[in-house]
Amino acid sequence: MGKCKDLSEFDKGLIVIARRLGQSISKIAALVGCSRSAVVSIYQKWSKEGTVVNRRQGHGWPRLIDARGKRRLARVVRSNRRAAVAQIAQEVNAGSDRKVSEYTVHHNLLRMGLHSRRPVRVPMLTPVHRRKHQQWAREVLPSMWMLL
Repeated sequence: MGKCKDLSEFDKGLIVIARRLGQSISKIAALVGCSRSAVVSIYQKWSKEGTVVNRRQGHGWPRLIDARGKRRLARVVRSNRRAAVAQIAQEVNAGSDRKVSEYTVHHNLLRMGLHSRRPVRVPMLTPVHRRKHQQWAREVLPSMWMLL
């Protein structure tokens, strides 16, 4: 099972105050909307440390490409929209002290909403095609409107 979100500071304070006023653990848990074990652990933390502030740090590695790096990446992509990820990664690494992989560049581009697209192959219209299409439109479309 996943970990539930942390209780707000207000709820934690409410637990401490209610417990100090003599409320039962079950009533407090029902009042706040959390488990009994959460009430116990929060009150114990307050008893030992005198505070219920959460000091949990972020998890995982820090991102290699921060906000400034994202702006630079977007500028590189705008300058050459047809460039491959490998080429973009080379340009990003050329002017930076941090070296990022193609994988990192690719995922940041996806996060920024820049997805690769493959153009649809359509035949070029010649003057003959245009003429036939216009002729068809003059002949067929009015009769279709009559049917509606």
